[in-house]
Amino acid sequence: MKRTFLLYLSCFIGVFYGCTKGELDRINTDPTKSTPDHFDPNFLLSTAQLKFANKGYYQLLYQSTMMQLLSSTYYYYNNGDKYINVANFTDYQGRIFDEGYAEASGIREMQRLAKEKDPNAYKNLINIGDIVFVMILQRITDTYGDVPYHQAGKAREGIKYPVYDTQEDIYDSMLTDLETAINNLDPAAPGVTADLFYKGDLTKWRKFGYSLMLRIAMRLTKVDPDKARIWVEKAAAGGTFSDNNDNTFISMDASSFNSQNGTSLALRTLSDYREVRWSKTLIDQLRNTADPRLSVIGEIPAEGLANNNNQNLSGNPDPVLQKGLPNGYDLLGGTTDIRNHPEYPGGTGNGTDIAPLGKYSRPRTSVYLKLGGPIFLMTYGESQLLLAEAAIRGWSIKGSAAEHFSNGVKAALQSLAQVDPQANISMERVNTYVRAQVLDESSKEKSLEMINMQYWISTGTTFNFIEAWLNWKRSGYPRLTPVSYPGNVTNGTIPRRMIYLSTEILNNPDHYKAAVARLSGGDALTSRVWWDQ
Repeated sequence: MKRTFLLYLSCFIGVFYGCTKGELDRINTDPTKSTPDHFDPNFLLSTAQLKFANKGYYQLLYQSTMMQLLSSTYYYYNNGDKYINVANFTDYQGRIFDEGYAEASGIREMQRLAKEKDPNAYKNLINIGDIVFVMILQRITDTYGDVPYHQAGKAREGIKYPVYDTQEDIYDSMLTDLETAINNLDPAAPGVTADLFYKGDLTKWRKFGYSLMLRIAMRLTKVDPDKARIWVEKAAAGGTFSDNNDNTFISMDASSFNSQNGTSLALRTLSDYREVRWSKTLIDQLRNTADPRLSVIGEIPAEGLANNNNQNLSGNPDPVLQKGLPNGYDLLGGTTDIRNHPEYPGGTGNGTDIAPLGKYSRPRTSVYLKLGGPIFLMTYGESQLLLAEAAIRGWSIKGSAAEHFSNGVKAALQSLAQVDPQANISMERVNTYVRAQVLDESSKEKSLEMINMQYWISTGTTFNFIEAWLNWKRSGYPRLTPVSYPGNVTNGTIPRRMIYLSTEILNNPDHYKAAVARLSGGDALTSRVWWDQ
C-alpha cells in the first residue's frame, strides 16, 4: 500500500483515480492533457465519489475496532483495537487528510473546468460539486479538527500553503455553502452524468443535501445546541431522505482492482480473514435484545485452520452459535492472549490444524466480503434516528420522537438487504423487533442512549465505521468500556481524533503549528476537536 502525499494542486488530480465499469471506464482521462473543449468535467465527479467512499484499511485499522464493532488479535489492528502505535501503520491516521484533499481538489478542478467550458450548461454539476465538497470536508475536519477549508484546492491561484481554518468557522461555512448549493439545484438546467450516487436525479440530491445538513447540524449538539436546532429544523423542513431508496451507497466493480470494494479486499487478506471477528460488544448487544440482524451478519467458520482460511467455504450463520471476540486481546501467549480469557470457548480442529478463533463470529463472507459489494455513506435509517433525537430535544420537526425512532430502526434492518439479498430479514421479524424496541422517553438520557445505540448498530452493520466513530464522539453512546492493553498511547482511553498527515509538518509548518496550538493536548489521539467538548 503505497504512501501518497497530500496534493493541493487541483490541476493534477485526475491521474490519481481508478475506475469502474460503464460510466467509469471513461474516467481515467487526465484533464491536464485535455482542453476543456475535449474533456467532460462530469467524469471528475465520479472519481471523487469513488475515492471518497472506498477507504478500505483506513477505517478498518482504527474506527472499526475502536468502536468495538470488529475485533482482532492480529497485530496490524493493534492501532485501533488496543490504541497502540504499531510500526509505520500510524501512517494510516493521515490518510483521510491526504486522500480527502485529493478528492476535494478533484471537485474544485471539476468546477473550474465546468465554469470555463459553460457555467450554465454545467450549473447542476457545479452545485452538486459544492455538496460533495462539504461532505468530504466534514469527514476531514471531524477526524482532525482545524483544517484548510476556504483556501483548500487553490494552488492554481497561488495558495500553496493554505491556512487551517478553525472548525467552528468551517462548520458555519459548510452549512451556508450547503444551503446555497441545494437552493441552486435547477431541474430546468442540463442534467449531471457519471454520478455514482444518484445518476443525476436532482430530487434525490436535494434530499441528500438536507440529510447531510441534518448530520452536520447534529454534530453541534454539545458545543452549540442553539445553532444545531436552527439548522436541524431547516433540514427537516427542506426534506431529508424518504425511505431506503434514497440511501447513499456505491456498488463497486469486482472485475477491476482499482474499483473493488477496498474493505472487502482488505478483509480477504489471509491474516485478516483468519483473525478479524465481530466484537463481543456488538454480538452481545444483538443477542441481549433478540435483534434479528444477528442471524444474517455473522457466521462461525467450519472447523479447523484450513477450513477457517478457505474463503470459498461458508460458515454457519445460526444465531445461537454466534459469539463475539473481546477487544484488546492477542495470540502471543501472555496474559493478554485470548486463550487465557476466562470465557475463551476453545479453538476448533486438531493437531496442527487448530483455529484459535474458530468459534468466534466473523462477518459473513458471502454478505460482506464481496469485491463488488456496496459501500454505504448515509442512510434513511440514520437520518430518522437523528430526527428522533432532535424531537427528544424538543426541536420543531414533524413527527414524534417515537415515530422517527421506529422508522429508523425498521429502515436499518431492511437496509441490510441492500448490502446483500442474503441479509434480507423477513417483514414479520422486522416488525416483531421494532414493536419490542419502544423508545424509552422516561428521561432524555435513556432516549438518547437508545437512539444512538441503534445508530451505532446501523453504521456498524453497514460497515460505515468512520461515521459510527464520529457519532459516538458526539453522543457518547453506546457507553463503551475502553481497552487497557500494555503499551497503549492513550492512557487506556478510546481515541478522539487522528493525528495530522505527517508531511504537513514539513510542507505547511506555520499553519500546521498554529492549528496544533489550538488543540488542548496537541496533535495527539486523545485531543478533542472543537465540537467534541
